[in-house]
Amino acid sequence: MKMEVFDDLRQFIDAAKMMSDWREIKGADWNLQIGALIEAAAELIPQPPMLIFDDIKGYPSGYRILSLPYANYRRVALALGLPHQKSKLELVRLASRKIRSAAAIPPKEVDRAEITENVMTGADVNLLKFPVLRSHETDGGRYIGTGDVIINADPDSGYVNMGTYRMQVHGPDLLGIWMSPGQQGRQICMKYWEEGKACPIVATFGQDPLCFLASMTKFPWQKSELDVIGGLRGKPLEIIKGAVTGLPIPAHAEIAVEGYIPPPQEEARDEGPFGEWTGYYSGGTIGTGEPQPVVRVKAIYHRDNPILDDEAPLWPGAVRFDLNLRAGLLWDQMESAGIQDVVGVYGLSNYLYAVAIRQRYAGHARQAAHAVIACSAAARHGRYIVVVDEDIDPTNLKEVLWAMMTRVDPTTDIEVIDGCWSTPLDPRMPPEKRQSRDHSNSRAIFYAVRPFSWRDKFPKVSRTSRDLFEEVVKQFSHVLPFPPH
Repeated sequence: MKMEVFDDLRQFIDAAKMMSDWREIKGADWNLQIGALIEAAAELIPQPPMLIFDDIKGYPSGYRILSLPYANYRRVALALGLPHQKSKLELVRLASRKIRSAAAIPPKEVDRAEITENVMTGADVNLLKFPVLRSHETDGGRYIGTGDVIINADPDSGYVNMGTYRMQVHGPDLLGIWMSPGQQGRQICMKYWEEGKACPIVATFGQDPLCFLASMTKFPWQKSELDVIGGLRGKPLEIIKGAVTGLPIPAHAEIAVEGYIPPPQEEARDEGPFGEWTGYYSGGTIGTGEPQPVVRVKAIYHRDNPILDDEAPLWPGAVRFDLNLRAGLLWDQMESAGIQDVVGVYGLSNYLYAVAIRQRYAGHARQAAHAVIACSAAARHGRYIVVVDEDIDPTNLKEVLWAMMTRVDPTTDIEVIDGCWSTPLDPRMPPEKRQSRDHSNSRAIFYAVRPFSWRDKFPKVSRTSRDLFEEVVKQFSHVLPFPPH
């Protein structure tokens, strides 16, 4: 099957319309109403449709917002150029292998690009020309930086990093930015700040899906996402060099800005509050008690009829991203660490990882669980790790909960480990700890496996076999409304 390569967000939208459900909504208000509609669709509709908002209140027709493009795992597969007929667990593995095996292909500079169809500089710079959303009722402002890509370069080596960080609109030419401690983009900024210099950055809003997915994924230091994107595409990503900063700008992005982040001791502002992926207000000033960095915007570029990609976090009960790519990287890292017979890994949320193993020896389940805590793909967030047997599908929360209810003895099968890497976004972190440098928390491990020493004597399950299950679903799908699985 030939991979479909999307040069821009518009090509992906057209392809997604052909293979999945989508809706166009006109006349909605950028102030809370669109955010509420997105959350309702993501929470109440299985495999939510892709949403496109146009004729937004107070804005001209054609200034659109895209949301929930990745809320259906088949659309994520489409974005990655993977066969979307596969199961979710198969796609996790295929995505990881594709990312891991992609050869680095550096970007290619071009002379002309759609991103420069419209240019604003000087007094013309106005971030609120676009229908920037206020998504949650207690948000401290409007956030353009949700489905964004932030680009900056290490001043020592020239290494170019891409990351996704939230960005609040403080004014027509002023953005706020929240970068959690330890993030590579912040590390680069700090090198400039330590010398009393402002850090040059580029930010794009609305870009081809591989740019966004690579920006969201944690790669090792010095491994540039720009090269990874080229490898995933099988051809170079086209870029232009920013006239203000000299940084690369994806040539087919919808909107881009160039600017500088001054040292926070020279210029900073209160940031947030903003509803985060935890389902709580956290991070920014509310998380640290301190003002946060700002971006002085010097130039804005945008295509005609630009599209903003909204990826404002939703509470974990609403599906924003329906394929956990980090789980595939964790699976690879566990195998690289020598964990045998891992048959499935999935992140049911950033706080809950399930690992399925085929037990081979006493202590196998404990070895697997401790590897999850140690591997970089899951080390920073996870609060709960559930180890299950190979008959449990780790992508299926119902099956994972069933295993926890029936194979965990609370006295012997729950382990707590303290002092693990975390983030100030953690709503359970005490205020005094959140505002210190001790951003650590604890992990709970649930060994939801048949006890190894008497696993052969454990009661047999009474569920329909998977083969028969698949057979009847396929045979009678014309009679019963079975969803894709």
